[in-house]
Amino acid sequence: MTQATKKSKPAVAKAAPTLPPMIVLTGPTAVGKTKLSIELAKHVGGEIISADSMQVYRHMDIGSAKITEEQMQGVRHHLIDILEPWEEFNVAVFKQKCKECLSGIYGRGNIPIVTGGTGFYIQALLKDIDFTENEEDASYRKELEKLAKERGAAYLHDMLAKVDEPSARAIHANNIKRVIRALEYHKLTRERISDHNEKEKLKGSAYNSCYFVLNEKRELLYERIDARVDEMFEAGLIQEVKSLKDRGCHKGMISMQGLGYKEILAYLEEEITLDEAVYLIKRDTRHFAKRQLTWFRRERDVIWLDKDRFAYDDGKILEYMLQKLSGKGIISPLSESGG
Repeated sequence: MTQATKKSKPAVAKAAPTLPPMIVLTGPTAVGKTKLSIELAKHVGGEIISADSMQVYRHMDIGSAKITEEQMQGVRHHLIDILEPWEEFNVAVFKQKCKECLSGIYGRGNIPIVTGGTGFYIQALLKDIDFTENEEDASYRKELEKLAKERGAAYLHDMLAKVDEPSARAIHANNIKRVIRALEYHKLTRERISDHNEKEKLKGSAYNSCYFVLNEKRELLYERIDARVDEMFEAGLIQEVKSLKDRGCHKGMISMQGLGYKEILAYLEEEITLDEAVYLIKRDTRHFAKRQLTWFRRERDVIWLDKDRFAYDDGKILEYMLQKLSGKGIISPLSESGG
């Protein structure tokens, strides 16, 4: 008598873990992200996380084009006015603060909307990139800081180019803190931080996300930038920077390297004329916008919102965004009527 063959149970596929929802609304400076982000938040039950490297600082309102309480229209905002100008803010701090905010946002049943123009910060958050896994070497850092003071930023940047050329190309020589971090990472791990970051970028998204980039025709964007700079001066940019200078802020601080701040500081210290300061702010802001767009074009799965394609109608842009969010399951179709 033969033994009956046991029938194996059909394998039950494990359900993939549900990723938490996240909306990204970014684009070049002065393109109009703020207004659109507020309307989006009101429609989807969103809270806004600022991905801006300057709006975190208190007392730096005009030069950073910081959103006002009135403009927020009751929508909860995060990572605005959380640090003093002399405190350090970088991608690792940004990620840590975001994680703290996200816990509360999801706990309230709301959707985070990451808004701002710092593409590096957005990438680090979406892919949960780890920049802080190694211990710091305080003695080596002090040695590098001393070298920077004695021999200048260019000397340190040349050191980096010899051990990590991709990082040297990506990091401006004047960004001494990032140059030091890259050198420090290489000494601790014998690995280039550029290689580490590339490996981290290959990770899939840690969120069920839609990554929107609001865009404008270049000539019109440049007009908006020039007009915004003029408005900043009318609003009291010079007085704002003078007040910061009186508080002890100086060009060695990361916060004071922001566009608009370093130029006015140079004017107040009689290194350049006011006309030169205005010219430099406008020119360098245009260059910054161009670099932002270059970054966003390199990112995968970006949904471009070219304003001319929607006849410059914010309502049509919003409707299109809601359709995309519904298609990804980030919102239900019912949310399109507001929520």
